[in-house]
Amino acid sequence: MLINRAVYFRDRVPNEYTSSMTFSSIPFTHDAALDNALDVAINNKTKPPGSLGQLESLVKQIGLIQQTTQASIKDPALIVFAGDHGIVAENISAFPQSVTWQMVENFLAGGAAINVFARQNNCALHIVDAGVNHDFGARDGLIDRKMAYGTCNFAQGPAMTAEQCTQAMQRGADLVAVLKGNVVGFGEMGIGNTTSAAAIMHAITQIPVADCVGAGTGLTPDGVQHKQKVVETATAFHAPIILTGEPLNILATFGGFEIAMIAGAMLAAAERRMVILIDGFIITSALLVAARLQPAILDYCVFAHCSDERGHQQMLAYLKARPLLQMGLRLGEGTGAVLALPLLQAAVNFLREMATFDSAEVSKKSA
Repeated sequence: MLINRAVYFRDRVPNEYTSSMTFSSIPFTHDAALDNALDVAINNKTKPPGSLGQLESLVKQIGLIQQTTQASIKDPALIVFAGDHGIVAENISAFPQSVTWQMVENFLAGGAAINVFARQNNCALHIVDAGVNHDFGARDGLIDRKMAYGTCNFAQGPAMTAEQCTQAMQRGADLVAVLKGNVVGFGEMGIGNTTSAAAIMHAITQIPVADCVGAGTGLTPDGVQHKQKVVETATAFHAPIILTGEPLNILATFGGFEIAMIAGAMLAAAERRMVILIDGFIITSALLVAARLQPAILDYCVFAHCSDERGHQQMLAYLKARPLLQMGLRLGEGTGAVLALPLLQAAVNFLREMATFDSAEVSKKSA
């Protein structure tokens, strides 16, 4: 249960989203001349055409994002957003809500998986309190953007107000605006957020709830069935909101503060022509919202992996995404995104450093 300081927001999300927040247009990455120049550069390396497989399409994507044939990976960063969810009152998690703040403490102490992988890959790591049900006080290394002490229970009403939703998105966007690098990934921490992500997935994609709900942090089969019923009941209750098809209505109704901040941060990253590393199930649910708002964002997204969380594979299929890794990951935190960083580095390195047929005096394939 949320502590008493949390407020139940009685406002209902309107049928038509009326926020004053605007979203800048994301620049298209397509450039016919650059597209051709990248093909020539890739195919002139000392290798059979296409022999580096997905690395070739990856570096081409990065080159189009950065508008250059000299693609680079500079100062990669990962932002972990943490927030609590009122839906935990429906007993949908194998872990108590207190694990959210305890894991934030673990991040700050440098002991979580994401800390290990970020250090290994020289990736800057930023930890954000988006709406954790805990008072941390002023802490070194913790960025305080707390919206409230968790969202409301979306089985009973909207998770947040429209105004909170857009404010959270703006706070996420503002954090990206000060990053120095050209690659950013996002992680999350929040007990109950796979339930929120499953509801968003169903509402956006119309994929049946049964195919959206998974074990999360380790529910038993009976627990998964209960979670499914909770999401089915809640989405039926909010059917008028889903029928609008308005992504911000859906986000405000079912989302978490961390998911809303991630959606806003993604949009801001694309506006800045940054490569966006997409992690697992919860991060992809934020992308579903962002892509419904600005479809061009997908050109900026590199899908790091396919999670073992049920529904993620269908999310990726819906987005026509091709993940780099399939390792059975389902931890979250942005771990899959950071683990994919060496592949991005390998892609840009082969384009920048590998010899050409001419420079190496190697004969090309005969016609």
